[in-house]
Amino acid sequence: MAQALFALAGGEVSEPWLGAMVPKRWARRAVTRNAIKRQIYAAGAAFEQQLPMAAHVVRLRSTFDRKQFPSATSDALRLAVRKELEQLFTYALSPQSPKAKAGDKTPGKDARP
Repeated sequence: MAQALFALAGGEVSEPWLGAMVPKRWARRAVTRNAIKRQIYAAGAAFEQQLPMAAHVVRLRSTFDRKQFPSATSDALRLAVRKELEQLFTYALSPQSPKAKAGDKTPGKDARP
């Protein structure tokens, strides 16, 4: 699984906002998509105090392998998603990560290489 974190600064944002995009293309079953979204929001809540005032969107960028994770509610999937999200947020908060300039609305400002 690969995930991306996009940030859009500026506007009337009074607190960090977090959105989740889990396309049907990458996770076919709704129960899987919903489980991944819940993980995104839970991980985002843990990092909320450290995130800059901006709108942040986490997007699933590769397929969910049903052979590796046959159940959407399996501990293996939950742990894999949580680990990757923690790495993503940690990388996004690190000083060497590329950050979108305030007001830069160019798509593709990706926090991961």
